[in-house]
Amino acid sequence: MRLRSACALALALFLFPALQAKIAAAEEPAEVNVYSYRQPYLINPLFKAFTEETGIKVNVIFAEKGLIERIQAEGRNSPADVLLTVDVGNLTQATEAGIAQPIHSETLDAAIPSAYRASDDEWFGLTRRARVVYASKERVKLGTITYEDLADPKWRGKICIRSGQHVYNVALIASLIAAHGEEWTEQWLKAVKANLARKPAGDDRLQVKGVYSGECDIAIGNTYYMGAMLKNDKEPEQKEWANSVKIIFPNTLDRGTHVNISGAVVAKYAPHKDNAVKLLEFLASDKGQEMYAEVNNEYPVKDGIPWSPLVKSWGEFKPDPISLNEIAALRKKASELVDKVGFDEGPSS
Repeated sequence: MRLRSACALALALFLFPALQAKIAAAEEPAEVNVYSYRQPYLINPLFKAFTEETGIKVNVIFAEKGLIERIQAEGRNSPADVLLTVDVGNLTQATEAGIAQPIHSETLDAAIPSAYRASDDEWFGLTRRARVVYASKERVKLGTITYEDLADPKWRGKICIRSGQHVYNVALIASLIAAHGEEWTEQWLKAVKANLARKPAGDDRLQVKGVYSGECDIAIGNTYYMGAMLKNDKEPEQKEWANSVKIIFPNTLDRGTHVNISGAVVAKYAPHKDNAVKLLEFLASDKGQEMYAEVNNEYPVKDGIPWSPLVKSWGEFKPDPISLNEIAALRKKASELVDKVGFDEGPSS
């Protein structure tokens, strides 16, 4: 009898943690808290579809900056489950700040190519954007170009670009270091700086405006800005800017066009971790990928998902196959080179 009681007690002690986990899961609110650098109108349709499919409510806090620092300051008390952001630089900043946790999901691993997710599973790419040349339809007759070509003196005074220290350009420069080395990239930066029409300023959209106004003949920008301008009914002049240029995908005839991502991390102390993983898995699903890419005028990360008609109209291209993990590792060196050559001081410095 005593032996039977001891066995029963041992079995109960063995099963109790599993029972506790089941109870906790049952009591977990059907919600997930998202801190987002992406504007609400770009992601709300996806969250609505996720809620309809799973019953999990999505609570969103949006800010243009400071969310990584906020999660860091909140520590263990942070309500954040997911951080949504753009650029591999912001994703690695989140992991370096210690606010992310590795997520081991067969669904995510199967959907997202290894080039677009962290090697330690702490961040995941969800959409892609290409960094392209916007060229004047009237003044530029070329149909192909390379990033290397931007250093050619024939473009003297004809290039517009935003700050070299912006995360989009830092990633591009990092890709050039990966392709050619640090010394070559430094010389390239000096030559491109000499070809600028003015000091780097504004966002990618304003570079296109510079081409439209005749300030420059070509500009460097992300593809999705074309969609944002063409769909901007509140500022119709932006449609004119967009219609004045053509997109050229650099290096698509050799190593490929530089590609960056938007993506997400699951917060280190996520109170609804399971729901957070479910949200990422939905965004990486066929339905989520198609919706996310179309709403944001971007490219899916998952192979085989059709591009939106607008994005497809810009033409096919070959993406640079380099892993964004390698790009992330070279960002610091790229940023240092920008400062070293005084890139943001403009062409006359």
